Amino acid sequence: MAESKQSAEVTVSDVHKTIRAAFEAFDYESNNTVDVREIGTIIYSLGCFPTQADLHDLIAEVEEDHTGFIQLDSFLPVMSKVLLEHKFPPIPEDLLLQAFEVLDKEKKGYLEPEELMKYMTQEGELFTQEEMDEMLTALADHEKNVVFYKDLISQLTIDPDM
Repeated sequence: MAESKQSAEVTVSDVHKTIRAAFEAFDYESNNTVDVREIGTIIYSLGCFPTQADLHDLIAEVEEDHTGFIQLDSFLPVMSKVLLEHKFPPIPEDLLLQAFEVLDKEKKGYLEPEELMKYMTQEGELFTQEEMDEMLTALADHEKNVVFYKDLISQLTIDPDM
């Protein structure tokens, strides 16, 4: 009995370490605070993919006094619960591939950054221009100026045993 309780504590400790590391990557002033606009990126980096409505609700829960900043102390327990309960799981890899293949009408294996930007800012759950700029900077093949979506999918999907 004590063994299972101890392993559960290790899991929570590991979750806390993972969340802290993701949070600290965006804590530019090292004061346990991040800009509220970074929270979505932090959550996505942790393998959680909430809808924009869910993300808005989560931010409302952890942002204090609408300051535009999130404290680690507020974020940690909420995000720990999200991770431990496996909320906001990623879309399975095969469904993501099917979605990209629908968008890639010519079956080229890639999308032009402009095409991807159009789809992501005008259809479905809309991304902001800032989010798209960050995404394209990170994901586009800058030599060929395209986004190879099979590479993108491998970056977007997370090993479920992580």
